[in-house]
Amino acid sequence: MSPSPANPVAVAAVDLGATSGRVMVGHVGPGELRLRQLARFPNGPVALPDGLHWDAQALYRAALSGLRDAHAWESGIASVGIDSWAVDYALLRGDRTLGEPFHYRDARCEAGVAAVHAKVGFPGLYARNGLQYLPFNTAYQLAAEDPAVLGLADRMLLVPDLLAFWMTGQQVAERTNASTTGLLDVASREWDLALMEALGLPAAVLPGLVSPGDRIGPLLPSVAEATGLATTTPVTAVGSHDTASAVLATPMRETGGAYISCGTWGLVGVETEAPVLTDAAREANFTNEGGVDGRTRFLHNVMGLWLLSETIRTWERGGESVDLERLLAEADAVGDDVPVFDANDDSFLAPGDMPARIAQWLTERGLPAPSSRAEMARCIIESLAAAFADTVAEASRLSGQAVDTIHLTGGGSQNRLLCQRTADRSGLPVVAGPVEATALGNVLVQARSLGATGESIESLRDLVARTQNVRTHEPQGGTR
Repeated sequence: MSPSPANPVAVAAVDLGATSGRVMVGHVGPGELRLRQLARFPNGPVALPDGLHWDAQALYRAALSGLRDAHAWESGIASVGIDSWAVDYALLRGDRTLGEPFHYRDARCEAGVAAVHAKVGFPGLYARNGLQYLPFNTAYQLAAEDPAVLGLADRMLLVPDLLAFWMTGQQVAERTNASTTGLLDVASREWDLALMEALGLPAAVLPGLVSPGDRIGPLLPSVAEATGLATTTPVTAVGSHDTASAVLATPMRETGGAYISCGTWGLVGVETEAPVLTDAAREANFTNEGGVDGRTRFLHNVMGLWLLSETIRTWERGGESVDLERLLAEADAVGDDVPVFDANDDSFLAPGDMPARIAQWLTERGLPAPSSRAEMARCIIESLAAAFADTVAEASRLSGQAVDTIHLTGGGSQNRLLCQRTADRSGLPVVAGPVEATALGNVLVQARSLGATGESIESLRDLVARTQNVRTHEPQGGTR
C-alpha cells in the first residue's frame, strides 16, 4: 500500500547510544513525522580482564525485545534501521564473533597510535582519510589488536553493522560509519586498500559497502519469530553513525547553519559538499566524515555532556544523591564568573573521578577549583559553551561558510543553561531541538526508501521543521 497523509509508513529505529539504547517507531508521510519510544535499555562499558568492552549480545537481545514491543504496538512496521556511536567493531571468523567489541575508552588505543604513526604519519593519514586525530579511531584500534586474534579474523563489523548481520545474515559496512574508521578514502568513499597494506592490516576483513537507503536484507526467520515481524521486513541502511542521522534531521536552512549534536559527545561543525583538507583544517584537528547522500560533515569532537554525567556518577558513587534539574538551577544562580577549562583535554577522556581531574587541571594553571557542586556544574557548562562557541567560529573560518545560526540537537538541547550560554558566548541564536534528532534521521531515511517522503535532504529537513518542537535562545550578552 503506498503511503499517503492518511496512511503514513511505519518504521522502527534501533538507536544505540554510549549510555543507553532505544527502539522507536516512526510514522512518516507527507506533512507527518511522529516518533514513539517503545523500549529503552542501559548501555555502558564492561571491564573484563583484557580491558573495557561493550556487551554487544546484551544490546542485541534488548533490540529484539524492543522490536517485539514495537510490533505489538504497531503491527505494520515496514522496515528496521540501526544506528550507533562510531569507530568500535567486532572481529568475526565466519559467522562467529571473536570476543566482545572493545570500548573506545580502553587504554590499548595508545599502543595503536604509536604503531600507526610509525608507518604513516598523521599528515599523511589526514590527506587520505580527512579525519581529525582521535586516539580511538578504528585504524588505531586495529593496530592495537592481538596479532593472533586479528590473524584469525576474516571480517570486521562496526557495531550497527554487527547487529544488522545478526538480524539478516548479511555482512556489510554502511558508509557514514565506515568514514569514521580512518580506513575509507576521503575522496572516493571506498575502502583505502593501499593504506591497509601500508599499516600491515588485513584488507580482507573489510566488508562490502552500502549507503543510506540501501536494503541490507530481510529478517532471518529466527529474528522474525523473536520479534513478531514478518520475514519480508527489511533492515534498511540508514546514516548508521548516529551523528550522520542527527545532522540529517537538523532543520538547517541551505546556508548559514552550524550544528551541535550534543549528547555524550558534542559534535560541532557545518555541512559541506566536499571535504576540507587544508593544512589549517588538519592543524585545527577538524574531521571530514561522511553524511547522507554523499555530503560531508566537517566538524570537531568536543567532550560533551560526558563531563557532567561522569561528574554526577562520581558524586553518586560517593553516596550523594543528585537531582539534575535542581543542580542546573543552582548552577544557573552561580553566575558566569567561574573558571573555564579546556573541554577537549585528553585527561577527561577516561571514566573515573571527573571532579578531581577538573580541579587538578584548574589548580595546575593557577585557577581556583570550584568549591561546591553548583560551582562545578556551572564550570562544566561554561567550559562546554566556550568550546562550542569557539568550534563553531573555527568551523566557519576553515570552511569559508558564514554562520548565522547554531542548531543544537540531541539530549543537550534540553539543557537550557547550556543552550543559553552557548548563544551568549557565540553571539548567535541557538535553536534547540529536536531532542530525538538521531532517531528522526534514522526513520526519515527508511521512509524515503519506501517512497513516503520527498527525495532531497532539504525536503526532509523541512518536514522536521514543520513537525517538531524547537526553542530559540537569543544571545543576551555575557562572555564572547
